[in-house]
Formats: sequence, structure tokens, C-alpha cells
Amino acid sequence: MLQEHPPEIQAPSAADLREAARLRAVERFDILDTPREASFDRITRLIKTVFDVPIAIVSVIDGHRQWYKACEGLTTNEVARNDTFCQYTILQDEPLIVADATKDARFAGNPLVTNDPHIRFYAGVPMRSRDGHNIGSVCAIGYAPREFGDRDIAILQDFADLAMDELELRQHASSDALTGVLSRRAFIDQGGRAFALAQRQRFDFSCIVFDVDHFKSVNDNFGHAAGDKVLTGVARQCSATLRDVDIFGRVGGEEFAVLLYAGRNGALESAERLRGTIEAMRLAHDTDEIRVTASFGVAAFDPSTGNLQELIERADAAMYRSKHAGRNRATAWNSSESDQARPRRRVLKAGQIVFNKRMSTIDCTVRSLGEDGATIDVSNIAGIPGQFVLAIRADRFEAKCRVVAQAERRLELAFD
Repeated sequence: MLQEHPPEIQAPSAADLREAARLRAVERFDILDTPREASFDRITRLIKTVFDVPIAIVSVIDGHRQWYKACEGLTTNEVARNDTFCQYTILQDEPLIVADATKDARFAGNPLVTNDPHIRFYAGVPMRSRDGHNIGSVCAIGYAPREFGDRDIAILQDFADLAMDELELRQHASSDALTGVLSRRAFIDQGGRAFALAQRQRFDFSCIVFDVDHFKSVNDNFGHAAGDKVLTGVARQCSATLRDVDIFGRVGGEEFAVLLYAGRNGALESAERLRGTIEAMRLAHDTDEIRVTASFGVAAFDPSTGNLQELIERADAAMYRSKHAGRNRATAWNSSESDQARPRRRVLKAGQIVFNKRMSTIDCTVRSLGEDGATIDVSNIAGIPGQFVLAIRADRFEAKCRVVAQAERRLELAFD
């Protein structure tokens, strides 16, 4: 059971609170783990050409890693936050210039300096949101020491501003740029009005949340272009299956949601149709045929449903039950079932895995949180025990927990 403010936990520091606010801004932009896009790839290509550097990156930083929205010169998509130069960039307002990493005490022992790719030069500019939070960075990296003058810094700042402007504009877009369905913001706006009407008129009203199974494996095995093709194919097929009055949006990287005027049974039937539609898809990519499935959760409005967010959280909790039960299925939320998972709220928080009598810690990002458990992401599952303490310093939360499921670098936790 999650324990709030245990007496042994110190109050969060100012840095903890700033980081919590920064991660809320990262969450608002909803860009983590999304497919590569031409607008950001163009920026990294220009940085590489203009500065004649081998590596250029547009990145977002969450609780445990630096994730690359666009990257030229590296084959990886992310790196542990503690190993990055950009962990320092996001802590300041001005650019960070490292002319020779071997002569900087912060980086001389960094594995990216001492080992491949043997970084020597780094120039990074924070990507700063309009409300003042550094959500990530734009950087130029080289293998040889070099100076970086004021003119160079101004140009790199312009590239960072371009990347940030693109993200800010998307906050006001009604359609998802990749799939053409409603954006998360538009889905919540339209859904809020529909929920209020259903609540006032006592209409049947339900939410379906679904997530493409093992989507990261598609990107890893076939490339990001294939991932784009999967998401657009899922959106297209589901749009054709749903009614015009249904509200359909992309609410996360590989996650979609539907709001419909139907009761529990009708929503389950719709979810099953969507599940079958996705399972039947055959997507050609080069010489490969890609098949995917999705896991569904359904929640119906009832008098205990306080607001739209609670309805979505219930559907989300049911979706996680589908994943735990083996994926490619639909599960309905039922509050009368004693073993039913309680709703979890979507979050983006900096967490720590604490074990070995509190002498060992591993950074993680908490992605969902409820009274019964949490979902966390880590850079590497190797060395993580089956039981540990999950700590969220900014919230003064600690919980003894155990791993109940894992997929790639995501762990599902149950609180003891």
C-alpha cells in the first residue's frame, strides 16, 4: 500500500520540486516515445551540416533517460540520463558549451567520453517551454575539441527555438499530425462536453482505451517508418469501424481512446470489433508483413463516476488487466469485483528503485500510479530485484512493491 509522508522520508528539496514541475511540462507535450518525424529530423540534419559535426540531437528528458526525438550520427534512441551531457543543460537557462570533455571534471570520466563514441566537443541549448520549463535539449556533438563562438551559439539557439515552436503549435492542434484523428487535447475537450451531456441527460456513455501491443518491438525490428505505418493503419481501420458520433483520438504514443454513447455491453462489443479489426490487419513493409494486436479496456459511466478523467482512468486500469492476462483482449472495468484493479492516474514522475538495504538505487520514470500499484520505465531491467521500494521524492511517497509483469524496459508493480 502506498504510504504518504512516512516520518523517515525527508521533505523534497527545491530541486525535487523543480524537477516535478518540469516533468509535468514534459507530460503536457506528450511527445515521449512517439515516432520520428520529418520536421525534427530536418533540424538535426541542418545542425550536422551547418556546424560540420558528426552527431546532432533533438531530445526530451524524462525521469531516467534522454530520449531522442531526432538524431543524426547515433544508432540508439535513448541513453540513461546519468550518462548524458544534457542532464546539465536542462538545469540552466543558458547554453552549455564543452570545448574538450576530457578537461571538464563533470565529463572526463563519462562512459561516452572514455569509450565509444569518444565525445570531446558538446554544445547544447535547453528546449524551454513558454511557461519556463526545460523539457529537453538540442545539441551538436563532435569527436574532436573545438571552440564554439557567440554566432554559433545564436544559431544553435535558433534551432532549439524552432523545435520548441513546433511542439508549442501542436498544443493547439485539433488533429494528430501522424494519424489524422483527434489530438489528445481535442479529445479531452470534446469528451468533456460529451461527458457533461451524458451526465446531465443520464445517457449511456462509455470509454474504450486501447494500446498497440509490443509497439516498441515494431520500431526496433522494422524501423520507425514501420511504426508510423502501424499507427496510421490502426487509426484508419478503427475510424472506418466506429460510428460518426463516436469520439476517437490518439492519447499517447501508441495509445488510442474512444468515447461513445453506449452502455457497458455495447462498449464491450465495440471494443471487440476494434480488436478483431486490428488483429486482421496485414501491413506490408518492404519485404516484410507486419501484424499487430491491441489490448483494450472498457469503462461505463455510472453514478460513482465523478468526471471524464475518472472514466478514462477506469478504462485504462481495465486495459492493464488485459495486458496482464496475455494481451489482445478486451476487459471491462467492474467496481463490484473485489479483485478488480483500482484506477491509476497517468503521471510522469521521477522515481527511484531502492533496494539492497537502501544502499542501491536505480532511476526510473513513473508512468502511472494508483493505490494498488504503478507502472515504471527503466533504462535496463538487468539487476533489478523482484521486490524493492519505489520512492518518489517530490511527492514524499514510498511503497514496498513487487514486479508482477515486465515488457522490454517497462515494469508493472503491485504495492505490498
